[in-house]
Amino acid sequence: MDSEARDEKQLKIVRRRAIIACFAGNLFELYDFVVFGFFAIQIGKAVFPSHDPITSLLASFATYGTGFLTRPIGALVLGSYGDRRGRKIALSLTITLMALATGLTGLVPTYARAGIWSPILLVLLRLLQGFSTGGEWGGATTFMVEYAPAGRRGFFGSLQQTSTAAAQLLAICSALALNRWMPKGALDSWGWRLPFLLGFVMAPLGYYLRSRVAETPAFKRTEAASGLAASPLRVVFTKYRRGLVTCFGITTIWTVASYVFITFMATYAAQSLHLSATVALEAVVVAVLANLFLVPISGILSDKIGPAPIFLAAAVGYLVLSVPFFMYIASARTFTSVALVSLVAGAFYGMMNGSAPSMLSELFPTNVRYTALSVGYSSGVMIFGGFAPFICTWLVKATGSATGPGYYPTVCAAIGVSSLFAARKTLFKRPITLPK
Repeated sequence: MDSEARDEKQLKIVRRRAIIACFAGNLFELYDFVVFGFFAIQIGKAVFPSHDPITSLLASFATYGTGFLTRPIGALVLGSYGDRRGRKIALSLTITLMALATGLTGLVPTYARAGIWSPILLVLLRLLQGFSTGGEWGGATTFMVEYAPAGRRGFFGSLQQTSTAAAQLLAICSALALNRWMPKGALDSWGWRLPFLLGFVMAPLGYYLRSRVAETPAFKRTEAASGLAASPLRVVFTKYRRGLVTCFGITTIWTVASYVFITFMATYAAQSLHLSATVALEAVVVAVLANLFLVPISGILSDKIGPAPIFLAAAVGYLVLSVPFFMYIASARTFTSVALVSLVAGAFYGMMNGSAPSMLSELFPTNVRYTALSVGYSSGVMIFGGFAPFICTWLVKATGSATGPGYYPTVCAAIGVSSLFAARKTLFKRPITLPK
């Protein structure tokens, strides 16, 4: 075997290890962050007790949303750090912070025991989770795409979102298992804490996996050529503002699709449609499975026809169907109606997940990619996604109609479609190449 063949074989081994480590780490990180949403009712009762269950739920979802306030801060700090010091070390830090914050959430005392300190501690831990997640998505996406061989960046980028879908499935299944097998009194009292305590197990495992992988080839080449930016933030905000705005606009519908049709839908079906918690969660599992199935397919297809047309088709789907979705399930109020809507909405979301990572990565060069993706994505998630469950819950209460939540994703889809068309000369070009 000649040296070139040996080098290629070694690169494939390193790439495989790196992708597995990043996949597993992102799964742990996102599980820790999203599991809160599936126990919002129990957390509301424990930390925000009220005679009105909707008020208690609103307070719980508001706390869920606070985790998104610090995501842009984490994006600024950790994204810049990752572009200056490397993707590997930044991602090792994000998973450690997230896992510790999640584990400690499982130990937060109830309001009955600690009074006002109970919600204060919960909010502080949620803010730390948000800071960590702010540096996770941009770093994991950058890592996956920069390790991809030429012509397969769509598929490799989709693996990052496949791990996110797996994290959602793990979070829902943990909620489903506890709702099915644990008495309601025990679940409300202490059972909801169990999924959070897993953070203490995930912290050392995630750090071990990420700390032992090699840095991405693209970053090492840029570093060797003395091409790293001394201040990635300044470069992003002076040279790549347009790409940043595009990333922000596209993220709008992408993030809202997840937090409305997956995170919010389970609570909505139980609270507003009066389905049992178990039935509601089983219906939403359909969305996660549809998403999980379509993400890699969408990634492969994006390598062949480009990611932008795939994302556009899904965004238009949400634009046209979001209101009819909620009209239908509000009228039918059955497992079948929620499952059917979840299936279609989950399919649209899978199309976005498979196409967006490589599409957005093409907007920025290696020396600022981590920072730009983190800031653009986290800002969109903070403003539109994080408080989506709260906004949708408020819409139900304010309008007195179970159809109200459908208008929010419709508006966000219009923003996403507009952003795609505004950047059509860049995003719809073929062939696709990453800037150096």
